Amino acid sequence: MFSQTSRVVAILAVLGGVAQCALGLVIATGFIGPYEAVLARYTSASSSGEVINHATYAILLGLALGTLAEIGIAVRKKAAASRRQD
Repeated sequence: MFSQTSRVVAILAVLGGVAQCALGLVIATGFIGPYEAVLARYTSASSSGEVINHATYAILLGLALGTLAEIGIAVRKKAAASRRQD
C-alpha cells in the first residue's frame, strides 16, 4: 500500500512541477500580462527563474520518488512469486 501511495504522490509531484514550469515560462514571456503584476498575482517568488527552479525540484523529487516506488513494487512482486514457487 505504501508503494502505491508513493506512486500517486510521485505522479502528482511531476504533474504539479510541469504545471509550475509552464507558469514560469508564461510569466517570463509576458504572455498573460505585465511581468511584475503577473508574478505578484500568481506566485510568491521573486522572479520567473525562481518559479522554474522550484518546478525543476518538484519534477526531480517526483521522478526519484516514482523510481523508488517502482522498485518497491517490483521487489514485492518478486517476493510473492518466489513464495508461490516454494
